[in-house]
Amino acid sequence: MTDGGAQTYVYVSAVEFVENYLSLVYRRDVTENRTRVWCRDWWMHAEAIARLDAIWRAWEHLRRDSHTGLSVWFLDHADPHMRELFDPEGPFKFCSPVTGHSNQLTPLPLKSPPKDIFGSAD
Repeated sequence: MTDGGAQTYVYVSAVEFVENYLSLVYRRDVTENRTRVWCRDWWMHAEAIARLDAIWRAWEHLRRDSHTGLSVWFLDHADPHMRELFDPEGPFKFCSPVTGHSNQLTPLPLKSPPKDIFGSAD
């Protein structure tokens, strides 16, 4: 796959990357021990989608650096994101690798600010 700038990707999507690379590289005990959590239905979590897509894109970029690219990827991208995803208080808190997804976590509560308190993007 290319991105218009003739950049070739190894994996065509974050899904393919997670299924064929990341899940094989990050082998962890995610059974019911609750020291690390994982949701087999990870794609049902907006935060997981965003983080895993970012990890994939960083990997596709940094894999081209034959010197320290993968080290930078692990230290600066994969490890921090995976720590958040594996965290028992993270987005997979109520999920299980056995029973799957739980929708118990709700979006953060919000109240819209008064109009014009923030400037526009332009």
